Amino acid sequence: MDPAHLSPLAQSFLAGLFTWAVTAAGASLVFLAREVPRRVLDALLGFSAGVMIAASFWSLLVPAIEIARLQGKPPWLPAAVGFALGGIFLSLADRVLPHLHLFAPPSAAEGISTTWRRTTLLVMAITLHNVPEGLAIGVAFGGAAAGGGVMGASFAGAVALAVGIGLQNFPEGVAVSMPLRREGVSRGRAFWYGQLSAAVEPVAAMAGAATVVASAELLPYALAFAAGAMIYVVVEELIPESQQSGESDLATVATLAGFVVMMVLDVALG
Repeated sequence: MDPAHLSPLAQSFLAGLFTWAVTAAGASLVFLAREVPRRVLDALLGFSAGVMIAASFWSLLVPAIEIARLQGKPPWLPAAVGFALGGIFLSLADRVLPHLHLFAPPSAAEGISTTWRRTTLLVMAITLHNVPEGLAIGVAFGGAAAGGGVMGASFAGAVALAVGIGLQNFPEGVAVSMPLRREGVSRGRAFWYGQLSAAVEPVAAMAGAATVVASAELLPYALAFAAGAMIYVVVEELIPESQQSGESDLATVATLAGFVVMMVLDVALG
C-alpha cells in the first residue's frame, strides 16, 4: 500500500518506527567495537544539533508562519506563542524528570532526587530529547492532512523531516550505547539501552498527529511548539556536550554540515 494513502496516525507511527530503527542501528555498533573516539562522538553530536536546528526552521517554523497567514491569523503570533511554549515545556520537564547528560558524573544528575542508576538516568536524558522529535514528526504528518497541502504542510515535507530526524538519531544511538559499553556494560545491555531511548518516538509521533488532526486551528501552534522544544534540546544539551572535550572546531563544522544536510532534504523533498 502507498504510505501516502494511509491515515496520518499510521504514517506518523511508521515514521516513528523508522527513526527508532535508525537509533537501534546506531546502538548496534557496540557489537562491532568497544568504544568510539570522543572526537567522533563530538562530531556526531554536532551533526545532530545542526539537523535539529534546520528542521526546526525549515520544517516547522516556516510552515507555521505560512499556515497562520492562510488561516487569517497574524503570521508571527502562532509561531512565537508555540515556540515559547515548547521551550517552557521542555524546561519544566528538564527540572522534574530525573536524568543525566552524556559525559557527566552521577553527581550532576538533574531533576528530582532519585536512586536510579547512572544507566537509567542516561537513557532518560535521551528519551526526554526524543519526545519533541516524535512530536515534530507527528505534527508534520498530521499537518499534511489537516493543512490540505498548503505550503510546508505536505506529505513530502513530512517525509523529509522524518528522514532528517532519522539521520541524527543514528549518532544518538551511538552516543548512548558506546559510553555504556566503555564503562563495562555488556554489549547486549548497552544496545538495549541505546535503542530504548528512541522507543518513545512512535508514541509521541502519534500524539502529535492526533492533536493537529483533531483541530486544524492548532496546527501552526503545534508546529512551532515542536520547534521550540527541539531548539531547547539543542542549546541545553547537544551543543554544550559537543564542545566539552576541546574539539570545538570539529563539532562546529559538524553542526554546520548537519544544518546543510537537513536544509537540502527539506527544500529538495518538501
